[in-house]
Amino acid sequence: MARPHRRPIPDLNPPSSDPLIDRSPSNDDLSIDDEPLEVERYELREPPRYRFAANRREFTQVVGAGLLITVSARTAHAQRRGRSARREELLSQRFQLGDDGIVTVLTSKVSVGQGARTQLSQAAAEELGLPIDRIRLVMADTQRCPDDGGTAGSRTTPSTVPRVRNAAAALRGLLHQFAAEQFDLNTEQVTYSEGVFRGGDQQQLSLSELARDEALQERLNAAPSEDASIVPIDRWRVLGTSVDKVDGPAVVTGQTKYPSDIQLPGMLYGKVLRPTSYGATLASVDLTPAQQLDDVVVVRDGDFIGCAAPTSWRAAKARDAIAATCQWKAGSSFPSDQLFDRLKRSGDSQGDRGRDVWGNPAEGTAKAKQTVRGEYEIAYVQHAPMEPRAAVAQWQDDQLTVWTGTQQPARVHGELCQTFRLSPQQARVIVPDTGGGFGGKHTGEAAVEAARLAKAAGRPVSLRWTRDEEFTWAYFRPAGVITVHAGLDAAGDLCLWEFTNYNSGGSAIETPYKVPHGSTRFVRCDAPLRQGSYRALASTANTFARESAMDELAARSDADPLDFRLRHLADGRLKDVLKAAADAFHWPRRVAETGQGEKPNQRGVGLACGTEKGSFVAACAEVEIRDGELHVVEVCQAFECGAVHNPRNLRAQQVGALMMGLGGALTESIEFSEGKITNPSFSSYRVPRLSDLPKLNIVQLNRPDLPSVGAGETPIIAIAPAVANALFAATGTRCRSMPLRLS
Repeated sequence: MARPHRRPIPDLNPPSSDPLIDRSPSNDDLSIDDEPLEVERYELREPPRYRFAANRREFTQVVGAGLLITVSARTAHAQRRGRSARREELLSQRFQLGDDGIVTVLTSKVSVGQGARTQLSQAAAEELGLPIDRIRLVMADTQRCPDDGGTAGSRTTPSTVPRVRNAAAALRGLLHQFAAEQFDLNTEQVTYSEGVFRGGDQQQLSLSELARDEALQERLNAAPSEDASIVPIDRWRVLGTSVDKVDGPAVVTGQTKYPSDIQLPGMLYGKVLRPTSYGATLASVDLTPAQQLDDVVVVRDGDFIGCAAPTSWRAAKARDAIAATCQWKAGSSFPSDQLFDRLKRSGDSQGDRGRDVWGNPAEGTAKAKQTVRGEYEIAYVQHAPMEPRAAVAQWQDDQLTVWTGTQQPARVHGELCQTFRLSPQQARVIVPDTGGGFGGKHTGEAAVEAARLAKAAGRPVSLRWTRDEEFTWAYFRPAGVITVHAGLDAAGDLCLWEFTNYNSGGSAIETPYKVPHGSTRFVRCDAPLRQGSYRALASTANTFARESAMDELAARSDADPLDFRLRHLADGRLKDVLKAAADAFHWPRRVAETGQGEKPNQRGVGLACGTEKGSFVAACAEVEIRDGELHVVEVCQAFECGAVHNPRNLRAQQVGALMMGLGGALTESIEFSEGKITNPSFSSYRVPRLSDLPKLNIVQLNRPDLPSVGAGETPIIAIAPAVANALFAATGTRCRSMPLRLS
């Protein structure tokens, strides 16, 4: 008996009261009304980091107005992103026609290396019938771009791509109609190919010529037609192909300007004084040593202290001079080796609230002839992007412009407006292509800090976090403890599944396996470190615990891990990817081969599968123990996300996710003691290197009959349990922690 469908389990940072519509439009019907609402499921629930005092002018403006109407940043943000606002989008807000025949597409999505610039260019090129080199994207400018929401939750593919396709198809239809009117013909008498409309008597109009027509520009100030005809999948020419990265040459030749590359005339460089430990509060400080330095601007505003100077070295020298005078009152802390006990005690103190039950767990317990009880530990990990947080801020009169790296331009815009008491029209956020995010750049700390320093200096200020600051003061993927109690009946079938996640989150917490009785529960805990979104968030943790427990159950029943899973999966997409991965990996043969391994060169194979964000993944792994160390020899991963838009970019996403997942599986773990991170650098926090790259076999299941969904997150979730299960096969010892430990 398969477990019934129930309400979704809340994520670590649940959405606001807006309903989550967890569906995607089909590829045959991409109307705007059918587009799912993009809900921020990764929101950090924390107060503003700084509360700056109002200056005299601001105070007079507020008090002198007589009536102050305030709207929270969250409310204003929700209003900007509501469904009605999306229907009111104008074609002129989405597209700009150039007299050079180039069509510029505007979107609030950002490029953090995931390929969105290329994918959205493909979507527009497909519907406009243009070569992709005639599409340009302007991304993430809150003054110019329509609000497509932030870049999170694998939503670009199922949400923004349909919006762009619908709008581009509507634009194509409008241009076709306009050209027919110029020719004095019916639209059926006008043909179109690669930016040129042709009518009778050798009449023709190019996009370049149409772009100069003022009458057409007026026609673009209209909402996209809701009955626009999009290109069906069987006629795709650009979508569905391995288009090269549109900005690839600029990236490899160093022409791309990242946030840390932005330079403005007269720009200063900023540094901010940080506490000596988490929770530490400033007891006393003397700013005089820094104020006595030439060409240095010193700012103290509440708990914010920073310096700006002509060079970053001089700004750091001024900050360090202030730090030498500081007296700090330490906050409470405990070491990371007590983390999991503290989390579990914190969660248990809340009682049994929030449990999602199906069937009758007591009945399942009574039927169980074999049981597994396991407790799985998930460490804090850092996002470790190539480019740490960076921002450049410039004030011109009361207008603020900030160039920064963030996945949430509208949210950072709201933070700036709230912090500096600005109207939405007074602030502008521009996000250049950014050196990595992975869910770690949803907040605007660097933007706020740079803006405060620039306001005091009266000049633009560039603020670049160091790697140490990124490791210490950015938020982390949540640590967690997961408990599993599962049972098999006399026939060796699952009869009980009880699963509790402490702290790390509810993503992918529900089991996809057939089990008649059980419960799931996510428990919020008193976490010691700042935590938030991460690629796939808790999906990796929950899949690790579930798939490890499934292997333990298979071992209890003397069943092959693959056969055991297939027996408990309903026919469908997850079962298909599991079979595809096992077939490509040659599972039965590899099991037989590695079963002959002997010390000191023990070998083993393992597998795992999972689903999240509407896509499906399975991974098989071979490991070897050499000289007392765990080495991943080979990985085969099968992935299915509906109709594939760009096979080459999808492969890059899969490989990147696998390598990132190997880091969490093998080495990555934030350590702390006395309120300080003790491994805040790449020399002590080890991310995967090229030398760690195993042999990879990447399998893609293209499903043109299904809606396309995102691929940025789900490919990370199966690798850690596959490696853990291979380690168990090699050694006979079960490791229930991430990262994995041999002893």
